This record gives sequence, structure tokens and C-alpha cells, in this order.
Amino acid sequence: MKIKAEIDEKYNDIELHVCNDVLNSEVKEILGELHETFDRAIAGVDERGNRVMISRSDVISVFAEGQKVMVLDTRGTYTVQKKLYELESELGDTYFARISKSEIVNVRKIKNLDMSITGTIKITMKTGYETFVSRRNVAKIKEKLLKERKVEQG
Repeated sequence: MKIKAEIDEKYNDIELHVCNDVLNSEVKEILGELHETFDRAIAGVDERGNRVMISRSDVISVFAEGQKVMVLDTRGTYTVQKKLYELESELGDTYFARISKSEIVNVRKIKNLDMSITGTIKITMKTGYETFVSRRNVAKIKEKLLKERKVEQG
């Protein structure tokens, strides 16, 4: 088995390709493991009551709004049945960071940070969504972003 990394500006997100001359049990096993690892979707309900599966890679923000937990992704906002701490655990800390008592963001979807407001950070996501890091979490988000930057630089 060969494993190859291709770093190029043409990619906006990570792509994994499994290539072989036949679809055998080894290929199926590898594909299954990749899907299990990366495609664990989150079940949600849209504003019309339709059930949807939300891909973790599309999640921009997870936040509490009143008694509900909402997931904002690239297509819209959805209500989920899980508690915020459950989703935080499920999403893991690889690409997600708690920025306040009521919100978790996908650090890979951050466009820029505005630190001009004393003691806090305003985050603008690639979609234009804006939110704030609580003072308690400023150090954590800076650390998370530095780790992500080091990973991107290789």
C-alpha cells in the first residue's frame, strides 16, 4: 500500500483517494474505516421539520439558543437533539474549539480574527457568520489556531 500527500493551492479541503485495480475486500475495509472516521454525520431537523444529516466537515458552528442546540453548516441552521457538551465530545478537538459557554466553532472555517476589541476576539467565518470568543476562552482559541497553523505549514 502506498500513501501519498499532495499539497496544492487548488485544494480547498482535504481529499482522500483510494485507488486500486479491483474493488476487493481490502479496499472496502479501507473505505469503511475512512467513512467511519470522517463522515460521522450529525442528525438534525431543518426549519420545515425535515430530518437532515449534517456532515461534520460542513459544520461551521454549534451553539445553544435558549433550550435548543443548533448546528450552523454551509447550507443552513438545524436543531439537534444532543446537548452541547455531547456534540463537543463527538466532534472531538481536532478541528473544533469551544469559544464560549454556549458555542463551539470549526477552526478550519475561520476567515479572520479581529482583536481590536480589548480582551476579546471577534471571529468572522468564511461564510460571513460572526461570533465572539469569551474572555475565558481567548487563550484556548489562540493555542488551537497556532496548532492548526503549524499543521498546515507541515
